[in-house]
Parts: sequence; structure tokens; C-alpha cells
Amino acid sequence: MMKTAKPLALAALLMSGAASAMADVPASCQTVSFTDPGWTDISSTNALTSQVLQGLGYDTEIKTLAVPIGFEALNNGEIDVFLGNWMPAQQKFIDKYVGDGSVEQVRTNLEGAKFTLAVPDYAYDAGVKDFADLAKFGDQFDHNIYGIEPGAPANQLLQGMIDSGDFGLKDWTLVESGEQGVVSQVKRLVRRDKFIVFLGWEPHPMNTTFKMKYLSGGDKYFGPNYGGATIHTLTRDNYSSECSNVGKLLENLQFSLTMENTVMGYIMDDGMDAADAARKYLKANPQVMDAWLQGVTTVKGKDGKSAVYKYLEI
Repeated sequence: MMKTAKPLALAALLMSGAASAMADVPASCQTVSFTDPGWTDISSTNALTSQVLQGLGYDTEIKTLAVPIGFEALNNGEIDVFLGNWMPAQQKFIDKYVGDGSVEQVRTNLEGAKFTLAVPDYAYDAGVKDFADLAKFGDQFDHNIYGIEPGAPANQLLQGMIDSGDFGLKDWTLVESGEQGVVSQVKRLVRRDKFIVFLGWEPHPMNTTFKMKYLSGGDKYFGPNYGGATIHTLTRDNYSSECSNVGKLLENLQFSLTMENTVMGYIMDDGMDAADAARKYLKANPQVMDAWLQGVTTVKGKDGKSAVYKYLEI
């Protein structure tokens, strides 16, 4: 006849089972680190992903690093995830780091983005419709092109364009600034109906805040379709193998222009913290998480969707 397990033995067995469940998510994987170049679109996607991860029982940390430093941090294993690999603008980094296997490309997380020079609609209506039109209006633009933060690949493309004298821009100056800086400068000059040419992109609230037009003719530098871009998720080498549960979430994770524009608007127009903005969006649109959470569990191996819904108070 089989004997009943003693209470202590049963407790040990249960503890062992719990430990096995926890072993599915190693301690080294229970904190997920992201890099953010200081762009509101990436702050938004980092925040959306972090809210889901926190609902699953993970800790998250976000480090603000310029693009080149962020890639090097992925290369060194100091950062786990980068949700802002704009392609083809960051091609040289992909060639270097993905090419040698030190960084892994997980998937495309956003389609339909654009990234090229733009002007206010009144400058466009005056005849500035193409990169080749800029030189004719040089005095109105004060021979300045407004880029983003120093070291950004897009700035390097623009500086190369100026240095080569393409489009007659040899004597122009690239004004490097952060995202907030260029948006503020556009606001100041638009109020006075002054001409300004700046690096514009979508998703971004600038597309609804300003009456603006993207310039044609920049295919050599930004690609066709007005710098038509796709955004990719990257991880450090072997991350999805080591941290398969988060890897599954990243494999599922896909955003939309409407989603990002909405969250960015909460941040930039309403002054919300990125985490609060992401939480507000997810509570109002919980269905977007259904595909994200397919096959994803909590750190304790429990149902992921119910845990995240409970965390977000949905």
C-alpha cells in the first residue's frame, strides 16, 4: 500500500515545483533594459512595452543614449532591447553590429513611417517642393537646415549632403538639436511665417501640430517615398534564447502610426509622463495587447493576459 507523503516532504515537493516554475524565467532575465535616443516615439514604445512587462512581473529600466552609444551598449550586453532601429537611416549600424552577429534583429515593429526634410506649407506653396528647390530660397532659410541631436545618423546624412555640395547647398549650415529643440524652433518661426527646413518624421505629433509638407528628391539620402521607413526591434546577442518569454513578447510586438501618434500626443501636448501616457492608451485600447501576449506568461509562469489586465486595472 502506498504511504501518504509527510507534511514536510509534501511542502518540499511543492516548493520544488514552485522553484521549477520560476526557473522558466531566470533571475538575470527579470529586469529588462531598453535604450532610448531621447525621441518621443521611442519613449512611447518603450513605455508601452514596459507597462506590459511590469504587468507580467518584470522590472524595467530605460537608459537615454544617443544612437551610436545605444548600439555599442547592445554590442557590449549592457542593454537588452532597442525598439527604434529606423531603416534605412541606420543601415551602417546594422551592417556593423548585426553583420558581425553582436546584435540581433527580431522583427519589424512599425511600417509606414517616413523620415526626410520638411517645410511649412506656406514655404511649399511658395515653390519649395523638392530638395533641389532649397538653394533658390537660401536667404529665406538663412542657409540653415535643422537636424536632430548630434551624432544621429540622419544628421550625418545631411552633413554629407552639404559637404558634397549636392543641390547647391555647399554654404549651408546644419543646426544640430534635440527633438524638442527642433520642434520649438519650428513653432517659433511658423508663428512669424518665416521659412524653415527641418528633419521631419512620422509618427510624431508634428504632423498634426503643424501644416507641413515633406520634400521630394531626397531618395539618395533618405530612400524613396519621402524617406519611407520601417522600424525594427533589436536585442543584444542571444537575448531571445536566454530570455525566451520576453523574446516571445518582442516577437509579437507591433505598433501602428495611430497608436504612436496618440501616445506621443499625450506626452508632448498634454504633458503626461511616458508611463502614464502608455497606461492611458492601453486601458482605452486593451485589444492591442491580445496579439502581443500570445504565448507569453508572467515571470511565475501564469497566464500573461489576465495578469496584465489586472495590473492595468482593465
